[in-house]
Amino acid sequence: MASKSWVRAMAAAAAVGLLFPVAVICQSTGGTTAPPTTGTGGTTGSTGGGAIPGRTTTPSPTTTTTSPNGTPAAVNIPQPIFVSGRVMMEDGTAAPGSVIIETVCNGSTHAQGYTDARGYFAIELGARNGVIQDASEFGSRGNWGVSGMTGTSTTPGPPGSSQTAERKYMGCDLQAKLGGYRSQTVPLAGRRPMDDPNVGTILLHRNGPAEEGKTISAVSLAAPKDAKKAYEKGLDAIKKKKFDDAQTSLEKAVEAYPNYATAWYELGMLQAGQGKMDMARKYFDKALECDPKFVQPYLQISILELQSARWRGLADVTDKLVKLDPFDYPQAFFYNSVANYNLQNFAAAEKSALAAERLDTRHAIPKVSHLLGVILALKKDYAGAAERFKTYLKFAPEATDAAKVRSQLAEVEKITAATAAAKEQQDR
Repeated sequence: MASKSWVRAMAAAAAVGLLFPVAVICQSTGGTTAPPTTGTGGTTGSTGGGAIPGRTTTPSPTTTTTSPNGTPAAVNIPQPIFVSGRVMMEDGTAAPGSVIIETVCNGSTHAQGYTDARGYFAIELGARNGVIQDASEFGSRGNWGVSGMTGTSTTPGPPGSSQTAERKYMGCDLQAKLGGYRSQTVPLAGRRPMDDPNVGTILLHRNGPAEEGKTISAVSLAAPKDAKKAYEKGLDAIKKKKFDDAQTSLEKAVEAYPNYATAWYELGMLQAGQGKMDMARKYFDKALECDPKFVQPYLQISILELQSARWRGLADVTDKLVKLDPFDYPQAFFYNSVANYNLQNFAAAEKSALAAERLDTRHAIPKVSHLLGVILALKKDYAGAAERFKTYLKFAPEATDAAKVRSQLAEVEKITAATAAAKEQQDR
C-alpha cells in the first residue's frame, strides 16, 4: 500500500509548479490591452475551435472565370462556417426557453440563430437560420450589420475575390442573448470552415445590483475633450509601437484630467511591457485610486503579485476582483486559489478552484484541474483527485509537468485500489 506521507510530499512538489504564473485568459468582452506578461509551464491548453483530430484542413473549392485579357482566373467560393454548443445558466441548469445566439463584431451585434429547448445550438455563421433580426441591427443605410445575413466578408477584398476564412471574423465574438443576463463570449477570430464546430458551453449570469465591477471606467468617461484627445493619441502611438510618444501623450491626458483611470491604467501597461514592474504597479494603484470599480487594474496587479509570489497580496487583490465581477474572470478565481493554497488555507483554495473550474467551460486554464487534484488528495478524496489529474492531462498533455502529474495520477489510483481491496477484505 502506498505511503500515507505521499500526499504531503505530492502537495509540496506540486506547490513548486504553482509558483509560476500562467497566461491570462479572459472570457470578458471588455476592451483592454493584452497582459504584458507571458505565462510559463505550458498550462494554457485549448480554448476550443481547433481542427478536428485526424482531419486536415483543405482549401476552399475554386472555380474559374475569364479575366479581361482572356486568361482564366481562379475565384474562391467561400465555404460555410458552422458552430455548435450549448447555453446554460451559471448554476448548470437549463436556460429558461430559447436563447438567441449572436455575433458581436467590433461593437456591432447580429443574431445568428436560436438554442433548442435544452439549450443546444448548431448554426451556420452568416446564414439566416430562421432568425428575425432586431431593428437595432440595421445599419444607417438599411444594410445588415457585420457578418450579416448574406454571410459576406467583413472586410472587402478586390473584385472577384473572397477574404480568407481566417480573417473573416477578426474582432468577432459569439455570445448568447437573454434579457437580464450577461453571457460568456467565444472568440471567432481565425475560425476556419474545417475547424471543429463545437465551441463548448456558454454560461449566462443574472445581472445583479451587488456587482459593481466595470471593464470600462465610468469615471474616465467624464474626461474633458483635450484629455480624451491626448489619450487617443497615446493609444494610437502604442499601436504604432512608438512608446516614447505614447508615454508623453498619456501623461498629458492625466495632467489634463488627474482622475483619468484608463489613462493611468494604460501607462501601467506601457511600463509593464518594458519590464518596469514597480512603476507599472504605481500606475495601476493610481488607476484604482481614481476608480475603485475599474476591474482591469486589479487583474494586472494580481499578475504582478503572482509573479513575485506575494501570496497575501495576491489573495487580497483577487478577493476584491471576484467580488466586483464574479463571472467574467475565471483566472481571478484560479489566482485566488493558488494564493490560498500557498497560504495553507486549503478550504478557501478549494472554493476558489471550484469556482474557476465552473466558469472555465472551455478548459482555457487546465492548471485549475491540477490544483484541484492536489487539494482533493489532501482531503483524501482520491477518486476526485484522479478525475482532475486526468482532466489536466487531457487538455494539457504536452505541459512541462505532464510527467509529474501522470506519476501523481498513478499514486492516487494505487491508493484507491488498495483502499477498495482492504474494504472488500473486511466485508468478507
